[in-house]
Amino acid sequence: MKYNAVIFDLFGTLVDIFSYTHYSQTVKKMAEVLRIPPETFTDIWFNTTHERALGLFPTMEAHIEDICRRIQVCVNRADIEEAAHIKLVYTRNSLHPRTDALETLQELQSRGLKLGLLSDCSIEIPQLWSDTPFSRYVDTAVFSCDVSMKKPDPRVYHLVCQRLSVEAEQCLYVGDGGSFELSGAQGVGMDAVCIRVPYEDGEDAHRIEGEEWKGQMISTLKEVIPLATS
Repeated sequence: MKYNAVIFDLFGTLVDIFSYTHYSQTVKKMAEVLRIPPETFTDIWFNTTHERALGLFPTMEAHIEDICRRIQVCVNRADIEEAAHIKLVYTRNSLHPRTDALETLQELQSRGLKLGLLSDCSIEIPQLWSDTPFSRYVDTAVFSCDVSMKKPDPRVYHLVCQRLSVEAEQCLYVGDGGSFELSGAQGVGMDAVCIRVPYEDGEDAHRIEGEEWKGQMISTLKEVIPLATS
């Protein structure tokens, strides 16, 4: 077997990528609960994506409070908690596995491969992770907000390898190309493959910092099985 481990991205890979429209609607609902002009709130929200991904706020409530301070608006605690709950529910609903995700993970696991996850995300993902069906198959999950590092920082790839007790050269990385993750994986010695499902090629896909990938492409997760095991 060529690889000892397969490392997966989360959004756009194991689950569908965010719809920009639905995501924006959710953020606007948060603003409405907080009684803040939606344009003001959403502008700051989208401009603080990097801060959320680095875990600069211990809770979603803390982040919302920070936004309120920036625009000098006093919001009561109950409204802050309701806005945070709206975001949590949206995120939970976004974590449904793609059609072939679980069977792919199960098959890779049955063939003796170690499985890892590497995700740039905010605090809700690690909060919800243990309740997802992915957690029973993935040996280790590294979340940017937990480790204060984002892809394509080489250290975050080395960290997931360390936790799996494998060398980078023994890993296949699978992602949709957001955050320049594929070239980042290659840079530390991993092989990388880009997954792009046809129905996500529209302009509504909320793919952050996508890279133009010239390497191997797949359109379904089950295609990972022969790549990783042959």
